[in-house]
Amino acid sequence: MIQLYHHPFTRAAGVVWALEEVGEPYELVHVDVMKGAHKGGDVAAKNPMGKIPVLVDGDALVTEAAAIDLYLADRYALGRLAPALDDPRRGTYLRWAFYAPSVIEPGSLAKSASWEFRPSSAGWGDHPTMLATIDHAVSQGDYLLGDMFSMADVIFGGTVRYMVRFKMLEPSAKVSAYLERIGARAALQRADARNAAIVAERGLG
Repeated sequence: MIQLYHHPFTRAAGVVWALEEVGEPYELVHVDVMKGAHKGGDVAAKNPMGKIPVLVDGDALVTEAAAIDLYLADRYALGRLAPALDDPRRGTYLRWAFYAPSVIEPGSLAKSASWEFRPSSAGWGDHPTMLATIDHAVSQGDYLLGDMFSMADVIFGGTVRYMVRFKMLEPSAKVSAYLERIGARAALQRADARNAAIVAERGLG
């Protein structure tokens, strides 16, 4: 069975959504990050960064949330959650999947923390251009690939959803509509419920 090293206050929470979309049986292995359990022992042995999520699937070991999501889609839902390798949409799929951790996360953090930097020297560029690009991405149809929901929506949409939730990104009308569409997905609702149940069971609220 797939194992996900997990804590509901980390990026592992978003991987639960990916797992629910894939539909394969999985087990959550709780890691007490509040006590630093991710910095040693089994987690550090699997990921020298001492971070979660970590996914174990048989002999496969995958770290980094976006990489885990892409792995799951290719391994278990190719053609359903990931365009086939010869599908012209594959490039767009990868583009937006990588845009989230490469641009949206650091770009939003730079804005909220008032970092001083030269946009031409930063991979995430300037904030207004990032916002315009996000708007462009969600304006091509219901989802990033038009009418096809994909794992890119889990990665990109999950990142935007997080940034909006914690006031690190001000959503436009187009972005709000997109978030409403992905928020209606049963798999996301199940993931939210599972993460919330763990918060309640372990008294983390």
